[in-house]
Amino acid sequence: MKLRHLIASAAAIAAIGIATSLPASAAVTVLGQGIAQNCYRAAEFNTDADAGIADCTTALNEEALTQTDRAATYVNRGILRARNGDADAALADYDNGLRINPQLAEGYVDRGATYIAMKRYQDALTDIDKGLSLGTKKAYIAYYDRAIAREALGDIKGAYEDYKQAVELAPDFALAIQQLKRFKVVRKPATNGS
Repeated sequence: MKLRHLIASAAAIAAIGIATSLPASAAVTVLGQGIAQNCYRAAEFNTDADAGIADCTTALNEEALTQTDRAATYVNRGILRARNGDADAALADYDNGLRINPQLAEGYVDRGATYIAMKRYQDALTDIDKGLSLGTKKAYIAYYDRAIAREALGDIKGAYEDYKQAVELAPDFALAIQQLKRFKVVRKPATNGS
């Protein structure tokens, strides 16, 4: 009997994989054409983070937002703050958004991405799993981010499976495709005792 084993050298993972794997984020759509919409576009389309943060703050302070849009605007500002390297402020924004709408799947996935950047991989797994269970709209991002966290925690097989799932959901997702190239699946005979 043969078992499939995933083989990846620890040196390759450290030097190539985790060092170059950056988490992805998923902005939350805001309805309407106000300043909160500008905040969303900055988070979604990776435009000027500082200008986006200013728009988010103005929207939160001055616009009459629905609870749904207020939660989304906090999450979107969190994405922009994380992009600027301000993880603590990003976490505060994610927390505020999730307090308003605890069913906001993208908020958990994005907070998980920030935890990855902070090397808090177990916290990242918990949040990303919650986002997946709530039905995140961009599940391929969640699987990709979870793969990074799993790989950092030594779950190489789980990471490989998540990278594969990300590509199955989004066949053009270059980040996941690139990560999969590092893995090699080989068949090894089972030992007599197993």
